[in-house]
Amino acid sequence: MIVRYRWLLFDADGTLFDFERAETSALARTFAQFDLPLAPDLQDTYRVINQQCWQALERGELTPETLQTRRFELLFAAEGIAGEAEAFSAAYLENLAQAADLLDGAAEVLAALRDRYRFAIITNGLAAVQHGRLARSAIRADVAALTISEEVGSAKPASGIFDAAFAAMGNPAKGEVLMIGDSLTSDIRGACDYGIDACWFNPGSQPRPAHLPITYEISRLEELIELLGKD
Repeated sequence: MIVRYRWLLFDADGTLFDFERAETSALARTFAQFDLPLAPDLQDTYRVINQQCWQALERGELTPETLQTRRFELLFAAEGIAGEAEAFSAAYLENLAQAADLLDGAAEVLAALRDRYRFAIITNGLAAVQHGRLARSAIRADVAALTISEEVGSAKPASGIFDAAFAAMGNPAKGEVLMIGDSLTSDIRGACDYGIDACWFNPGSQPRPAHLPITYEISRLEELIELLGKD
């Protein structure tokens, strides 16, 4: 039985928060505010562009501030939309910050494990969005530390954001921390490079890569209770 961890370090979007639902809702509300039509294929185009922008941020090619507007500049150009990307981005972020829906099982898992572990979040998300969503969520009282790339000037998988997260947690030993996240390129790669154990949340049953020393793999958050919650 695992007894050595003191901290569970969670990714936010796609691990605890239902980002797909939040994104869909925020896009619909923002397009309506600007009297623009939102076709399904346009949403698909946005998601491709947005993913590319976040991957560029992970590589250090974009800053969080630049990303906020750049993704909509690219979307408007691709779709021939006449709109002000900066104003649209500001409204979208406000709408996204209000979407605090959790993934199924997230609140229940933290409730089941809170007597044995402390919880922290490490995210490449935007500060205004992450603070707003956490403050509105059912898990706000359970999260002892929140580290956001935009605020610390470093993004997963770089070591700098993990340094900041560990400082926020009171600098525990690396062996006392388990990273839990859905992204291989940011969460799992970052944890492995930093020298901490990693639990890959893989609800889509993607093939497990051979090049990453993943400690655990789960397809449902509730599996953490079985993995970590019993004496």
